[in-house]
Amino acid sequence: MSSPIGVTVLGSTGSVGVSTLDVLGRHPERYRVVALTANQAHDKLFEQCRRFEPQYAVMVQEQAAEALRQRVRAAGIATEVLSGADALSTVAALPQTDYVMAAIVGAAGLLPSLAAAEAGKRVMLANKEALVMSGQLFMDAVSRNGAELLPIDSEHNAIFQCMPDDFPQGLGSVGVRRILLTASGGPFRTTPLAALKSVTPAQAVAHPNWEMGRKISVDSATMMNKGLEVIEACWLFGADTEQVQVVLHPQSVVHSMVQYVDGSVLAQLGNPDMRTPIAHCLAWPERIESGVADLDVFAMSRLDFEPPDLQRFPCLRLAYEARQAGGLMSTALNAANEVAVEAFLDRGMDFLGIPAVIESVLGETVNAAATDLRSILDADAEARQRARRQVRLRKGE
Repeated sequence: MSSPIGVTVLGSTGSVGVSTLDVLGRHPERYRVVALTANQAHDKLFEQCRRFEPQYAVMVQEQAAEALRQRVRAAGIATEVLSGADALSTVAALPQTDYVMAAIVGAAGLLPSLAAAEAGKRVMLANKEALVMSGQLFMDAVSRNGAELLPIDSEHNAIFQCMPDDFPQGLGSVGVRRILLTASGGPFRTTPLAALKSVTPAQAVAHPNWEMGRKISVDSATMMNKGLEVIEACWLFGADTEQVQVVLHPQSVVHSMVQYVDGSVLAQLGNPDMRTPIAHCLAWPERIESGVADLDVFAMSRLDFEPPDLQRFPCLRLAYEARQAGGLMSTALNAANEVAVEAFLDRGMDFLGIPAVIESVLGETVNAAATDLRSILDADAEARQRARRQVRLRKGE
């Protein structure tokens, strides 16, 4: 029997990380956990260390790392605790790691995800910002180092499952007309437009179908999450912007579809549970048990589909525009969004301020080619600075 596959989980205490460990725990003979990482949730990471006994655990915050280090030592767990952002890239590239679950939210996930690609790992990408910020750079790293890139987002994983194996040859050459990227529409799909200004953070994070972290839940409410996914889909599948069409589907049962030139539309359906795409990427090209309940097709009374309202969801329009502009605009888009969402969650800015801040930042951005990592990180920092200035202006400071 072959030795277990070594897996590092970047962002193990988040919703995707927790779901990943649930799937891994169902197959101890097949997988072993090499490293787990978190920002500062040391209590949760300690419990994960106690169960899986990884070789390494990383806490980005040093104070949290020391707290975890003491608890691990007292419990007699043979896990070495590392600290700092650089340690994330270290454990992503370990020789004993075969697969890396890249589930750190936001721009913070870029460097460790890139390190995994450069080390030739199977990169299971849940961090869409890595491709949004550095699409060509990231894809080149995957190709140059013989890495495997598999999408974890339920929509992109669905598209991957519906694509022919030879889609990297070009969508046109394999008969694909367009990608139909589904979106639930979030909690405000039918909310009167006039009421959006008074939306609270608690309302924005209450997603009707999925359990997610606060930041990604707000992105779903603004549909920036779907905008980022449009950009990600273009990179993953070699699609032009016009070939990716967003479709509102409030039931979140059809996770996405691929339309072919012969009139066929292939769709992937399932219960809204991230363990399905996680299990798919862990075992691909095989299939393994995920713990997800079977979809009861007889219980589905209806499946609705409708086009998105760009007046209601201006963030989606801004994402399309950034992708069409190319260069560093997607980097600026992502950075401005992260700052704006944080300001909203801190109750420092109203909900409609999110797209307003992003549009202002994009309008101030001088576009250029995203040729190297330094230019991308500089553009990210500059866009954050402009976004913070816009937030202060909106707050009247």
